[in-house]
Amino acid sequence: MNQQAPRPQTALEWFRDTRRHQQQQLRHLASLGDFATLISQLVHALQRERGASNVWLCSRGALFGPERQQSAAMVDEALEDFQRWLASNRTMIGGNAAGKLACALWFLEGISELRDEISASRLPPEQAMDRFIRTIQPLMEIIPDANDALSDPQVAQALTALYSLMQGKEWVGQERAVGAMGFARGEFSAALRQMLVDRIDAQQHSFATFLSLAGPAETALFRETAEPTRDIETMRREACTHARTSPQLAARWFDLQTERLDALRLIEIRLIDALSAAARLSLQHTEQEPQASEAAFAAWVIEQSHAHAAPVERHLLPLVRQQARELEKLSRELTSLQETVEERNVIDKAKTLLMNHQGVSEEIAWQQLRKLAMNQNQRMVDIARSLLLSASLWTLTPKR
Repeated sequence: MNQQAPRPQTALEWFRDTRRHQQQQLRHLASLGDFATLISQLVHALQRERGASNVWLCSRGALFGPERQQSAAMVDEALEDFQRWLASNRTMIGGNAAGKLACALWFLEGISELRDEISASRLPPEQAMDRFIRTIQPLMEIIPDANDALSDPQVAQALTALYSLMQGKEWVGQERAVGAMGFARGEFSAALRQMLVDRIDAQQHSFATFLSLAGPAETALFRETAEPTRDIETMRREACTHARTSPQLAARWFDLQTERLDALRLIEIRLIDALSAAARLSLQHTEQEPQASEAAFAAWVIEQSHAHAAPVERHLLPLVRQQARELEKLSRELTSLQETVEERNVIDKAKTLLMNHQGVSEEIAWQQLRKLAMNQNQRMVDIARSLLLSASLWTLTPKR
């Protein structure tokens, strides 16, 4: 007897399956608010311990002993909260997010060993910093990977704004750690200066994405509390233009950057709340819809046929993950930056050119280069090279 072939699923039935999947996806994301908060808290504590450890190592244990212990206690407390949540919500994390979580937990399990190596001064600061970075990275990537197929534009926008801010905040944390190394040592090598410049450039790109997507309140709060202060800009210039500095500046640098990181953490919490609210609102709208009818299906098909004209938010998550890969790539380059002496010289020559041609101070020339790099989405050294290449076209008469 011939078995009857199964009835093909109709387009309307596929549409109803799509709606059910979207609702399940939104419920999952709305419930991840607490988890995202715990990740944010743990990453913040790890960033602080990384910076304090770098100052302690570079000062040969003379500075930041108590701060290092306090930050380690903060990490342990945040990790305990994080693991407690995981124990009660194990089934909520799957797919790529579970893989990132496994990587993060593997590095977190080695945090005690890392601290012992730092206490025994068996690690140079660059390697200690790299170990902290490799612990932080997979933690940050759990949230976007928890929703690989997210399709709701408003929720995708909220998620991308959050992740872009988290990336920018991590670049600020790395800048704090790199600066702490140089100031505590009392000198910035060419490689260390380039590491600092790279992290300044990278955070600008991440924050530009955040500002293009965040709401007016979060944007205003960022402008008011989280932009680099004049003191930070002054110390950046000190680090990037003078080989030798005063070790006494290390604590000042750490405090200034910590204030900025704390401000970014508050914005991060608000963005997590905004993401959960966007997911709940979208879920509410889909749940209030009547049973998917032929008319609703027809309207949805028309909407999808115009998807090419929809805003770019639905395509933002691939961009975010590309940025994450760029962060990982740059982090792996911590030990291979000795060739950057030439790049530093190029920046210095371009700065001198601006000073002579525009009749401006060193500070203003530095700011002009940074602004050009940010506006054109390029590295500062590439802008400097372009300026030097085009210098022959200028009328190089200094202003009187």
